[in-house]
Amino acid sequence: MVRQLGLHLISKLRYDSALYLPYSGPYAGRGLRKKYGEKLNYQEMPEAYLKVSSTEKDIETKIYQIQVWHKKFADLLNVVIIVKTNLKTQKVVHVVLFSSDLDLPYDLVIAYYRLRFQIEFNFRDAKQHWGWEDFMVINETPVYNSANLAMFMVNVSQALIRPMRLQWPELSVNDLKTWFRSRKYVVETLKLLPEMPEAIFIDQAIAQVAQLGRINHVVNPA
Repeated sequence: MVRQLGLHLISKLRYDSALYLPYSGPYAGRGLRKKYGEKLNYQEMPEAYLKVSSTEKDIETKIYQIQVWHKKFADLLNVVIIVKTNLKTQKVVHVVLFSSDLDLPYDLVIAYYRLRFQIEFNFRDAKQHWGWEDFMVINETPVYNSANLAMFMVNVSQALIRPMRLQWPELSVNDLKTWFRSRKYVVETLKLLPEMPEAIFIDQAIAQVAQLGRINHVVNPA
């Protein structure tokens, strides 16, 4: 489904996934050409596929990139294997990432995979704060609009939070919503007065009321 939309997969495989090198032997002369070659041995990775090696604090890291077959995928996979070795204990662990884009370099496979955590945070915020988990529509257009509105609000909230964190480092989405809710309450209350006070008083009143529902402390309140 993803490939039919012109997109590519980037994800993580099990550490013991059975991967096979493409068969490079002679053709038998009948039937389909053999597809699977030798099974990839994670403990003896071919040096020809080594892309980068580094050592930091007794941890040696080697990154390999190789195109292999997996029997549950119809197409070749672009696989990046990160092998970490503790030089003191000789304990070895590895992580297997993959992409369906065979032209994607190893560093971008790693970088894009790391983005999944930020993506998950965005989905969490959309569900927790912006109604994605609560809308009850089932038709295609309302679902499309509701989902996009929730994700739009995630972007808007992050754009508002970034400058406010200069004075409020621990500002959260709940704090942001409390701030703007307080502003609405204060402004609507002040409209009941015969004469609107000065702007500086309004700002002070908003800051004071916003503190009532805050979760995180304001280090340098305005």
